[in-house]
Amino acid sequence: LLVEKGAELESKDSYGWTPLSWAAENGRGAVVKLLVEKGAELEFKDSHGWTPLFYAVCSGHEAVVKLLLEKGAELEHKDNSGLTPLSRAEVCGRNAIVRRLLEKGAKFGNET
Repeated sequence: LLVEKGAELESKDSYGWTPLSWAAENGRGAVVKLLVEKGAELEFKDSHGWTPLFYAVCSGHEAVVKLLLEKGAELEHKDNSGLTPLSRAEVCGRNAIVRRLLEKGAKFGNET
């Protein structure tokens, strides 16, 4: 409802998170889909350099990861630590997501 009434899609909270970041972190696939369809920025970075894909990856929300990838989320984006979503998936122990990212073309060894 707020989106339909013109709410700012890129508004940030005190952590630098957007509504899309929160939806991805909490596995809210329908909200992620709505926000992306309304024009939310897939590659918006918070203060750690994390995009919504990083949050979905580390939280283990496979369906949201799949949705973000289908909508064009960047596989090789690096956070402020020089890690990619694939590296974060490995660090967070998200093996199914590691496989999905590899299937989509992510590569190990792209870290700084």
